[in-house]
Amino acid sequence: MDLPHVNWNYPTAIKVGPGRISELPEHCAALGMKRPLIVTDPGIAALPMVEQAATACRAAGLGCSVFHEIKGNPTGRNVEAGVAAYRRGGHDGVVAFGGGSALDAGKAIALMVGQDRPLWDFEDVGDNHMRVKVEGMAPVVAIPTTAGTGSEVGRVAVIMDEDARLKRLIFHPRVLPAIVILDATLTTGLPPSVTAATGMDALSHCLEAYCSPFHHPMAAGIALEGMRLVNHYLPRAVADAGDLAARHHMLVASCMGATAFQKGLGAMHALAHPLGALYDAHHGLLNAVLMPYVVQANAHALQAPLAALARYLALPGASAEGVQAWILELRERIGIPHTLADIGLHDGDADLVGRMAQADPSAGTNPVAFDAAQYAAIFRAAIAGRADARVAPDPR
Repeated sequence: MDLPHVNWNYPTAIKVGPGRISELPEHCAALGMKRPLIVTDPGIAALPMVEQAATACRAAGLGCSVFHEIKGNPTGRNVEAGVAAYRRGGHDGVVAFGGGSALDAGKAIALMVGQDRPLWDFEDVGDNHMRVKVEGMAPVVAIPTTAGTGSEVGRVAVIMDEDARLKRLIFHPRVLPAIVILDATLTTGLPPSVTAATGMDALSHCLEAYCSPFHHPMAAGIALEGMRLVNHYLPRAVADAGDLAARHHMLVASCMGATAFQKGLGAMHALAHPLGALYDAHHGLLNAVLMPYVVQANAHALQAPLAALARYLALPGASAEGVQAWILELRERIGIPHTLADIGLHDGDADLVGRMAQADPSAGTNPVAFDAAQYAAIFRAAIAGRADARVAPDPR
């Protein structure tokens, strides 16, 4: 099928279509960049696509260098090192290029280059974002190379506070990149395991946003269509690394998930954030494994919306149970492990995880108000593989 080149402006300017990475120099120039800093991770930095992008920028008369000192779960120290590289190179904008870690780090670096407060002063608590010196923020072009986090259209950067062993959400409306390039050619060739984990992360964003009790019909509609795209295209993308159409639609689904979760997230992310901080585990894989356990725990409060979702996806069972069966079948089909124990986690920290999950900002928009003990019970169920375990406090 022919994949068109189109321009979208919701929630930001999005340049969609194969090969549009070639437009990077003109988009940098449109934002006033003369010396962009490409922020990526070590794995992506070693691939030809990054050097090709940098070379194209230089050929267009832009000074350009690459910063790649970023962990899989980017840390405050990574951001500090990126800010130092930005200032040392006299840069005037950021190209965030890669998976969720590079996108989040790039956005945080662009925020921090003009601030005189420490990073954690801008955590998404209360009105902390009002402390930001907006005039000091650098413009950002975001280029995702995985289809999962959707961080390219997010107003938050998720950064690890290593000293506190916490993931913190750094928020400001202007953290949202000014221009996004969705080019599926950059995602072909990803290993099946990475494609599966990141694709399930996109699904987790759509599903939790759809189930959030907040009223945001536009986000709910986007989430529904995002889940339809994942259902149809994720198995294809996992099976064939070169299926450009499947890669294209998964990039779109990822972008839609992060657009939709302005409506809120939920217990999957409330658990995945502390688990990522404590175990340095892959965020998308954590959400993928946690998904059926959280759906089961929430199901008594979600019978009607999950039945509607099942009808939209044309599942055999138009019910919450039908959605749960679909999730389990999809995970098995694309090779997602069934339990957290399968990825090396244990329940020795269950009580701590429960307390951290209850305090996580994502818990505030879960359809059920779990307490720390109930979060710990969901975690233990995910360790043991009890997808039918019931945690049933009163709905909100």
